[in-house]
Amino acid sequence: MKEYDVIVIGSGSGAIIAERALASGLKTALVDKGPVGGTCLNVGCIPSKILIYPADVVAGIQRAKKLGITAEVKDVDFKSIMERMRTLVHEDRDHMREGILHAKALDFYEDEGYFTGEYTLEVKGEEIKGEKIFIVSGARPLIPPVAGIDNIEYLTNENVLELTENPESLIIIGGGYIACEYGHFFAAMGTRVTILQRGPRLVPQEEPEISDLLKEEMEPRMTIHVNTEAVQVKKDKTMYTVTGKNTKTGEQTELTAQEVMVAAGRKSNADLLKVENTDVETDKKGYIKVNEYLETTKKNIWAFGDAIGKEMFRHVANTEAGIAWHNSMHKEKMPMDYTASPHAVFSCPQIASVGLTEEQAKKKHKILMGKAHYTDVAKGIAMMEDKGFAKVIVDKKSWKILGFHIVGPYAPILIQEVVDAMASGGSIQFIGEGMHIHPALSELVMAPFGRLREP
Repeated sequence: MKEYDVIVIGSGSGAIIAERALASGLKTALVDKGPVGGTCLNVGCIPSKILIYPADVVAGIQRAKKLGITAEVKDVDFKSIMERMRTLVHEDRDHMREGILHAKALDFYEDEGYFTGEYTLEVKGEEIKGEKIFIVSGARPLIPPVAGIDNIEYLTNENVLELTENPESLIIIGGGYIACEYGHFFAAMGTRVTILQRGPRLVPQEEPEISDLLKEEMEPRMTIHVNTEAVQVKKDKTMYTVTGKNTKTGEQTELTAQEVMVAAGRKSNADLLKVENTDVETDKKGYIKVNEYLETTKKNIWAFGDAIGKEMFRHVANTEAGIAWHNSMHKEKMPMDYTASPHAVFSCPQIASVGLTEEQAKKKHKILMGKAHYTDVAKGIAMMEDKGFAKVIVDKKSWKILGFHIVGPYAPILIQEVVDAMASGGSIQFIGEGMHIHPALSELVMAPFGRLREP
């Protein structure tokens, strides 16, 4: 049995741990079933955003008429767009894999591993043991118990990237950020898109008024059914039929499309690792339990990233990696703080959020709330963006920013100022004391602070 100072499971954000372990002179093993680079690089953020940017361009052209510009999209080269995405992803993955293979003092086990006992794993029939283990094993698509789903070839965020022909029609089961982003992409490519969302709102983790606006803005480009659960799917020759059941009335609707995509959530890969063999506990959804220091229930085993199911974004996992590594090397432990963890939805319109929603904030704080529309600032008027808005939630006693939410153009860029302010203590002074260029869209960030009131 080979013994290591550090074993890292997962080469996404886990690669950060492996790099730091090697820099510290520790004997290190990296275990990854592949593809190298994890979810973000291969089937998540990177490929999806390469696809979505052309969709943004198409949507911009389609919306140009309100500005007095008559333009049309004559052709969309779907094959070229998909091939460009795959080429870029493969280049990055191959470059990363070469770096891992040539890293001195790093043993790379490029296969699926699982725990066989305390601090021991089996990979390719070989047992390895680690003094310290970091579980960064990621997650995979959650497939809901829809009748007939196991008998069809459905798409997910993974195999959708292998398409070479643009489907004429597509039904997406799910209404979260993956469903909305791919709904935007395929609608821009010319596909007839239908979204089935079991709950009452799209992207339900967002503010209700943001979810409502997203639905309103997306509906002219696709069909959206909320409160509709997919209960059965079947294939007839070249078409799929999905039966949707209204969760309020029980009424059923049959919908047909050339392809079906499942985007109904994520599932931790912890079960594939058989973590129970080393006394690492999971919650009822299968995510690995960790404390604020990212320690599992087993000493000297840490976990972070999608495997723990907290904030399932690569930028969060990268930060968690630094925290987990610090706590593995120092007696003075550092807690992981998610207060200023932002996220974005690259739908059309775009969404960006950081901190608490209004509902969450009210549970522990007396709050003030402010809202400003894009058209409340000069640049927004120039853009004729009359629907989008920014919303801020502030603690009434301390005047600290508790949450900030934007829906509209450039939302993921605009919110960074607030993220920095919250990470620096959260006082609203961090926003107000800095001059904002006029007329620039950044004034939208400042605007809701001038409209604070009790909700």
